[in-house]
Formats: sequence, C-alpha cells, structure tokens
Amino acid sequence: MENKPSIIDSSIEERIKNELKTEPGSERDRIFSKFFGAALGGIPWVGSFLAAATDLHFDTQGKNNLLYEKWLDEHRNKMKLLGETLYEVVKKLNEFSEEINDRLESEEYLQIVRKSFRVWDSADTFEKRDLVRKLLTNAGGQKLVADDLIRLFLDWLDLYHEIHFSIIKEIYQKRYTTRGQIWRELNGTQVREDSMEADLFKMLIRDLSTGGVIRQSRQTDYYGNFVKKPRTKTASSGTLKSAFDDNEQYELTELGQSFVHYTMNELNTKIN
Repeated sequence: MENKPSIIDSSIEERIKNELKTEPGSERDRIFSKFFGAALGGIPWVGSFLAAATDLHFDTQGKNNLLYEKWLDEHRNKMKLLGETLYEVVKKLNEFSEEINDRLESEEYLQIVRKSFRVWDSADTFEKRDLVRKLLTNAGGQKLVADDLIRLFLDWLDLYHEIHFSIIKEIYQKRYTTRGQIWRELNGTQVREDSMEADLFKMLIRDLSTGGVIRQSRQTDYYGNFVKKPRTKTASSGTLKSAFDDNEQYELTELGQSFVHYTMNELNTKIN
C-alpha cells in the first residue's frame, strides 16, 4: 500500500508533488500548481491557519494561549484531511493522458475546484467528502454534461444528507423499486404510519422528487413523451396511501443518473 503524505503545514503542494514525482517546470507541474491554488483558495480558513502556524513557530516567548493552540490542533487535523483529498484527486488525474490538460487548467474547471472545496470544507462526514472527491476527478477527466450542471450537483451535495444519498443509491441499483422496498432495504423494521420514522421517510422521498433527482416511473412513447396512466377504479380502503407503498415504482431522472455518474462512480479508464 502506498504511503500517503502527512500534510499539516505550508508545504502541502511540495509534498504532493514529491509523491507524484512530477518534473519541476513540466506542464503537469504548472497545471497542478493552479489546481492547488484554486483548491486552497476555496477554503476561507486556510490562509489564517498558515499564518497562525507560522506565528506559533516563531513565538519563542510562549504568548500563545491554550485556546489558540486548540484551534491550531483542530485545523492541523483538517489540513491533513485536505492534503489527503488533494493527493487522491491529483494522483488520479495524473494517470490520464495529456489530452485533459486544457480542461484541467481551464477557468471553468478551476471554478468547479474552488466550489468543490468549499462544499468539502462544510461536509460533516467522510462519505460526503468522498463524493466531492469523485466529482472533482470525474469532472476533470471527462465532460459529459455542461459545467453549470456540475455546479448544480455540488449544490445537491451541499444540500442533501447521507440518508438522501442512500435512497439515491438504492434506486440507482434497483430501478423500478418501490418506497416499501427501499424502506425494507435501508431499515427493515416495521413502523406505524403516524410515526416519526414514516414522516422522515416521506420527507426524504419528497425532497428528492421535488428536487428533480427521482420520479415515479412512467412509460414514454417513441418520441420520449410521457404517457398518461389509464384511470382505474379501485375500492377505497378508507386510509391514505402508505409511506411505504409497494405499488408505485421509482427511478432516477436523467439528471439524477448524471449526478450518480459524477459523484458515486470512479472513473477508471483514460480519455481517448
């Protein structure tokens, strides 16, 4: 297993370059310097941290108080996580051919890098940070959708929680699944319709439906128009539709499919 760099100070760029063994002054070296600048510039506290770390290093009179040092310790840990993420992204991008160089140093991609690391910084979990990492890699190695949509995907990463992403993954893996099937796969316990769990599950499905990520499955005609469902008379049960209904099927929208491709799949092949 490769040793990842321990990055906790201002040498973050040099350490990653040494790991990647890029030639000083090469085109990739220059491109990744722009990438590092965009990434670090997208996180507001990085500059303050580097200044504070330097101040602490030269403080020979012990002027720094305990709170100040605690702040530095916490941000050292975040700086280490940041360095590991940068390393993973750049290492993957460096495996692609030089055909993506123009893409990597374009202002459009660098804007995505800045926004991605703002979202990365606000993420509470490793899982969400890893989704950001995959999006950055995929957005650099290919361009299947417009950059405006990639920025929308970043908004979704910032807006939704891991439990939303679990539902998205379930529908992606099992197209035409029902709410009941999703619930049993992710939870498995039987709960009342008026329970907090049922309310939460309905809210999650509603969030993703109104957000344009998922929809109820519908037939289309030859031209892609959605076909109206025929009206059927059913006997009334006297109760409202269950939060865990097993009749209506769900699928990802085309936008949702692209979101999954950019954030949940690893790009393993080089661009031709």
